[in-house]
Amino acid sequence: MLIETLKALADPCRLRLTAILLRGEFTVQELTAILGMGQSRISRHLKILTEAGVLSVKRQGTWSYYRIGNGSGFFTAARPLLEAELANLPEREQDLAAVAVVLEERRRRSQEFFDHHARQWDELARTLLPMPEYREKLLALVPSCQQIVEIGLGTGGLLPALAAKAQEGVIGVDHSPAMLDEARRRLTQAGIAGIDLRLGEMSHLPLPDRSTNCAVLDMVLHHAADPPAVLAEIRRVLTAGGSLLLADLVRHERELAREQLADQWLGFEEEELKNWLRQAGFAQVAVTQVTPQPGQETVLLLQAHTTH
Repeated sequence: MLIETLKALADPCRLRLTAILLRGEFTVQELTAILGMGQSRISRHLKILTEAGVLSVKRQGTWSYYRIGNGSGFFTAARPLLEAELANLPEREQDLAAVAVVLEERRRRSQEFFDHHARQWDELARTLLPMPEYREKLLALVPSCQQIVEIGLGTGGLLPALAAKAQEGVIGVDHSPAMLDEARRRLTQAGIAGIDLRLGEMSHLPLPDRSTNCAVLDMVLHHAADPPAVLAEIRRVLTAGGSLLLADLVRHERELAREQLADQWLGFEEEELKNWLRQAGFAQVAVTQVTPQPGQETVLLLQAHTTH
């Protein structure tokens, strides 16, 4: 495997691909756009890197995402040194700028969708992506604390229950102005005041460092352009001993969710979520699965804490 790994990395294009995939997961089409090369050429290089264990492939419905793999012990051991050297590639700044364009396009598609479908969102989601009733279990995990932030609040269905657990108030953040307007309308109709609604990206939260005690993500992470970056950003805004409560779907094959609900990811594997949380600096990660009825998708409830 050592020889195969060295051979696989002994090519300028494959080094660039490796450096890009150390930043996240991308499809062949996205990598083609980032490098400005033909698909057949990119596919050939990806095949070589995958066979050497440097990369692995995650199938998501009809899409395939390439990511850094763990099939090469040599690459895994040498990765810290390689990352430092790959940062000095001549095309590095150009490639990072192209990666940012791809991630921005993912984010833009999601925002446009939610701006357009804010009023119909709840019914649309229930119809196209049936899941067991899990919110009561999620809310039971939310601790009583000073302040709670809900990230990706949608139409604001959780906000009243969260407000009952926060002594100093709740902040709701969403990247869709239309969703915020819908949440604000519903809160006003229900006579609920004092909830701070803010426009912002989940990867760039409008909150200072270490400023909130608890963060809640309810069926939001699968809309993120870069889920690990979102978890790292949440870690930034949580106080020492702060809590993260996350509800999302186990990996599924409902391709309609991507096409009609603007889902970036068709759910997640339990282990990949745990690994991302640990890498972001969370500890004490606990996972519960909510068992679905026939025709529904399994829901994962994750609870994690900051340590310092």
